Formats: sequence, structure tokens, C-alpha cells
Amino acid sequence: MAEQIKITLRKSGIGRKEYFTRVLKGLGLTKLHKTVYLKDTPEIRGMIRKVSHMVEVED
Repeated sequence: MAEQIKITLRKSGIGRKEYFTRVLKGLGLTKLHKTVYLKDTPEIRGMIRKVSHMVEVED
């Protein structure tokens, strides 16, 4: 089984470029302080890197 990553939305996507809100939605982060568990894949890591200033990540 692949390792999972815990991702929590810490800053809102409101007032940001649409690109950032689409990445957050792709990660499943729709509300502030929502936490999701996703598989640790290169694709997910790339999405996290794009919004790293808005999320908190725990391995």
C-alpha cells in the first residue's frame, strides 16, 4: 500500500488567481481547515508544491 500524505488547507483561495483555486479543488480542499489524506505520488507532490504557501503537509 502506498504511503499517504495529510494535507490541510490553512489559507483561503478567495482573492487568488483561479489557477490556485482549481489546484485546491483538485486536491479535494474546498473549505478552510479541511484535511484530506492522499496517496504520495509525484503528481500530488507537484500540486502541493504549487499551493505550498496555502496548505500544511504532514507525511
